[in-house]
Amino acid sequence: MLLVLLLLLPMCWAVEVKRPRGVSLTNHHFYDESKPFTCLDGSASVPFDQVNDDYCDCKDGSDEPGTAACPNGSFHCTNTGYKPLYISSRWVNDGVCDCCDGTDEYNSGIVCENTCKEKGRKERETLQQMAEVTREGFRLKKILIEDWKRAREEKQKKLTELQAGKKSLEDQVELLRTLKEEAEKPEKEAKDQHRKLWEEQLAASKAQREQELATSAFQELDDDMDGAVSVAELQTHPELDTDGDGALSEGEAQTLLGGDTQTDAASFSDRIWAAIRDKYRSEALPTDLPSPPAPALTEPREEQPPVPSQPAEEEDEEEEETEEEEGGEEGEEEDSQETPPPVVPPQTASPTEEDKMPPYDEQTQAFINAAQEARNKFEEAERSLKDVEESIRNLEQEISFDFGPNGEFAYLYSQCYELTTNEYVYRLCPFKLVSQKPKLGGSPTSLGTWGSWAGPDHDKFSAMKYEQGTGCWQGPNRSTTVRLLCGKETVVTSTTEPSRCEYLMELMTPAACPEPPPEPPASGNHDEL
Repeated sequence: MLLVLLLLLPMCWAVEVKRPRGVSLTNHHFYDESKPFTCLDGSASVPFDQVNDDYCDCKDGSDEPGTAACPNGSFHCTNTGYKPLYISSRWVNDGVCDCCDGTDEYNSGIVCENTCKEKGRKERETLQQMAEVTREGFRLKKILIEDWKRAREEKQKKLTELQAGKKSLEDQVELLRTLKEEAEKPEKEAKDQHRKLWEEQLAASKAQREQELATSAFQELDDDMDGAVSVAELQTHPELDTDGDGALSEGEAQTLLGGDTQTDAASFSDRIWAAIRDKYRSEALPTDLPSPPAPALTEPREEQPPVPSQPAEEEDEEEEETEEEEGGEEGEEEDSQETPPPVVPPQTASPTEEDKMPPYDEQTQAFINAAQEARNKFEEAERSLKDVEESIRNLEQEISFDFGPNGEFAYLYSQCYELTTNEYVYRLCPFKLVSQKPKLGGSPTSLGTWGSWAGPDHDKFSAMKYEQGTGCWQGPNRSTTVRLLCGKETVVTSTTEPSRCEYLMELMTPAACPEPPPEPPASGNHDEL
């Protein structure tokens, strides 16, 4: 079409037909000076000498095409050398040059420079440039179409290979699954047996520790060492109080003894110890157990360093002081016998090596290693199968995608293009998404994800629609329409927001270039038929 306009442009001023001022070449036959003029709307007929007499006779103003008499009339600018133009009759002789040839100001006293040739030259240059862009863009478009044909065949071939390999992988995964399950059975049995033995040993060890604690407590309570713990001996531990009054009464003590007045070691260990264990406080000071508490009830005295010999008088004085101090200590010991021993927190067993499960024996470890190897092989095969399935899905989607009548837009599928403005960086990934991000940093905002082709019915592939972007504040979700323009390069040329939350983006691409008309034959000698 551009080349057709370019060829026709010089013809616009090549024909000069006599006609009234302001009448176009296409309408000159309505203005025959040899007969009356009939208004173009058929409303009236007037003598021809009343055409352009500066008086409006026709309702449609068609009798005054070259004057300003009719406000609804039209004046035709011939604009030889450029494009013809219709202007309102009101602009005739208004002192403003509206026609590039100046014919609209023939009687205003204004001299208009004829700029039509210069405008025509610039117009032809622009049309030539556009025609060149169209020709080059279409040449690139044909290459893109051929590239997609080859790429589509390769992708189809790869898809066929993957689909065939998928069946083999599925069989391999099932085989490795069976081998894994078979290897895990003896592994589980061996590990369960190992844990069972360890738990039994742990329970036996725990029972032994409890027995040792019960025996130690019995020995502490058996003050008279008669082989039995009596009510009175139990009452020496007020922390066993059951009614909260801070003292263990005779009745409470007898209740703890199961109604008996005393109990032997076996009965104490079997029945009594479990009932008092959590409250019982050992008379021995705490030690760094987890080993059973030592049976000693008193703290050993620290050894004193040797003291050098002193004179006899000093020794006598010190002996007196020592006797006084010992007397004071004896008094303190008597007082201490009247009060109960200090409450010592119960000894909690800290983790020991025996509380940790021991390493597996050689045979069990062999089962574990064999099962782990089977698991590794199965998981690797399963990952390979998932990768193949994903590749198949991606290839099927790409091969079946609508990339235009001949696949010319396919090359955009894996590309992204950006446009930077004063405030934002806009990013278009065709067939995927559109986003904007603040130029100075920040999170991107979705302006929509691929929806569909959105051009008019006769030119469906001239626009794309991206929908369901990030919602506007108290408004709809953002969306973007991408107009596709013919260009030799692929570049985003503009982004605007004509309506709130509705964006318009323009993308130049060779894939949008139409087929140009045939170039005119080169001038020169030629044979005629």
